[in-house]
Amino acid sequence: MLISSEISKIDYDHSRNPHTLRGAQAALSLFFTQEKPKSLLDVGCGTGTWMKAAMEIGVNDLLGIDGVEVPTNQLHVPKELIRHHDLNLPWNLDRKFEAVLCLEVAEHLNDSSAETLVDGLVRHGETIYFSAACPGQIGQHHVNCQWPVYWQQLFNDRGYVCQDSLRWQIWDDERIEPWYRQNLFLARCAPREAGYEPRIKGAVHPEILSTVINVLRERSEHLGRINRGISLIKRHVPHPIRALAEKVKRRTK
Repeated sequence: MLISSEISKIDYDHSRNPHTLRGAQAALSLFFTQEKPKSLLDVGCGTGTWMKAAMEIGVNDLLGIDGVEVPTNQLHVPKELIRHHDLNLPWNLDRKFEAVLCLEVAEHLNDSSAETLVDGLVRHGETIYFSAACPGQIGQHHVNCQWPVYWQQLFNDRGYVCQDSLRWQIWDDERIEPWYRQNLFLARCAPREAGYEPRIKGAVHPEILSTVINVLRERSEHLGRINRGISLIKRHVPHPIRALAEKVKRRTK
């Protein structure tokens, strides 16, 4: 089993960006309408909200892996169900799962680790629910934001076909966080089909766009206040300096 005890150096605080149990419950009820998986792995599980939602629908064989250690009192599942490992590095649990989740994780990892992450996902399951932040998406330590087609190609290279019909099923479901509704797609092992499916289109959810606009507006206003303050300083500071110089000049005459 290739799992180290090394914790990721990523500066990420789960308490600053809570992922609701309600959203995970709503999403899984739609993902598994036909048959729930017997086992599930959550890669980048955080506080375990998605694992908890899976437990509630009867998935008993669960495991999570994350690069950031979360205080026990913030976890939604027993800490024994979570392994800690820097996801920038290769990892192997030596088993397969019927479903693998990797939701809004990839953007926090180095771009040089993208293939390492996807290798780990396909090593552990043939059905993968994946989402990752798009370019410009606001968030903590977003260092590799990509459009879905970037990740689609990595999955295709490993014999997985990708489709995003689930994204449109949850697009208007306000119970689910907008980043999942915007970025989610399904990858499944199908070597003969991989790469021949339509390319997944990049789309920005209105709620995400609204957040970006508000943040940019606040930053612009903040910079405006700073610039106005600098102008005032430039306008007023030289006057005392000039006055002092004149006084010295008069006294030395």
